[in-house]
Amino acid sequence: MIISILNQKGGTGKTTIAVNIAREYTLRNKKTLLVDSDSQGSALRWHEKSNGELIDLTCLPVTTMHKDVLKFKNRYERIIIDGVPSISNLTACAVIAANLILIPVQPSPYDVWATEDLVKVIKERIEITDGRTKAAFIISRKIKGTNLAKDISDALSSYGLPVFKSSTCQRVAYAAVAQHGSTVVDAQEGTIEARIEIQNIVNEIEEWLDGLH
Repeated sequence: MIISILNQKGGTGKTTIAVNIAREYTLRNKKTLLVDSDSQGSALRWHEKSNGELIDLTCLPVTTMHKDVLKFKNRYERIIIDGVPSISNLTACAVIAANLILIPVQPSPYDVWATEDLVKVIKERIEITDGRTKAAFIISRKIKGTNLAKDISDALSSYGLPVFKSSTCQRVAYAAVAQHGSTVVDAQEGTIEARIEIQNIVNEIEEWLDGLH
């Protein structure tokens, strides 16, 4: 199964989610590949920091990505595509390749408005595939103690795509472990809440993928 994590806006926590769920899958003994499609190479830099020891990663910042990634399907149970922060041919490739598309959105009206063009592209793909392609929003970097996430979730419903029940909060832990080439599911101290967030996201992804069979 191929899961694309996409948002045309930068700073939504897209790479953080991609890296951490890829690692969580490996810890669950699922053969997993992370595909960095962004020429900025954020996931690649993290991978180098980890000495390549935590996950399998390949870089495919090319417009043949939707074809190239299929060459890995027989070797991996889960393929996670970390998309580019723009609407481009690479975005279209990640949409075409995916069984499930996750759209991380920060709890801000600006972020909700910024997803409009991407949602149009995704809905076109859903229509072309007769609904076989699935997509959902995931609230990212929630601020604890505010009602913004609920308000944004309500606003996202107007786009006609579901919103994941699981989410991530704004936590120092995600950045702190990343700079050392680790993840919140590997670290032993100070990441328990973040680890649970990632585990919940993976659990919810699996529920969705079960529905695709």
